[in-house]
Amino acid sequence: MPNASVFGITASRNSLAQVPQFPLDALDDLPDVPALPETLLQMELRLHEFSIDLHELSQLVLSDLGATLQIMRLAAREGGASDAHPARIEDCISHLGPDACLRVAGRRTVLSEARHRGVTEVWAHAREVAQLCRKIADATDARIHPEAAYLAGLTHALGLLPEVLGWHWPQNAASGWVAKGQSLAQMWSLPLCVQQLFAELQTPDADEGWTGLLHKAHQMARISPRCPMCAGLAPQLCRRG
Repeated sequence: MPNASVFGITASRNSLAQVPQFPLDALDDLPDVPALPETLLQMELRLHEFSIDLHELSQLVLSDLGATLQIMRLAAREGGASDAHPARIEDCISHLGPDACLRVAGRRTVLSEARHRGVTEVWAHAREVAQLCRKIADATDARIHPEAAYLAGLTHALGLLPEVLGWHWPQNAASGWVAKGQSLAQMWSLPLCVQQLFAELQTPDADEGWTGLLHKAHQMARISPRCPMCAGLAPQLCRRG
């Protein structure tokens, strides 16, 4: 039986014709979220291999907040009004095809030096917190699945995007990093675990479920001056980079 986690190049590219096509610039009115150049290079190299390992490609995408968000936005848009949007990055890649995922992840890469530094810092912090969330969930008897924990940790920086990327945020829209993150998660139809995370973060002093997981991860992570959760922790609880 063929390995379902491996794409043949021909099959993956032919699959694009089976997915309803639409202009990528019709995603929504917000700008694209940049992926790191090294992520795009590694994605492109894998697409030139004879076969593509779905798990390996998925882990590469999940190491980059921008690539993850761009692909999930496209998958949600392609799904239209359906509630059955792919919840895992593996499902998004399978549904869209690797080529379409590379195209949408690479739609915005040119940033000013200052913007690039901010993106690099926030993306690295999001990845570290995500890895710690998965490790904590994997080591406990919690009801949170380790992969859902990783995605929640990765996207906890969602509400920082308008500031880090210099987006114009309407004055009458939600303010504060949690409210902005919740608005973006809903607008982009991100997986339920992400929307639940920001819903919980709206509750003051919540320290259970997703919020408790994030707090534990931040106590183990390096301090990021841009992350509001880091700012709320006592310095002695965090290791310094």
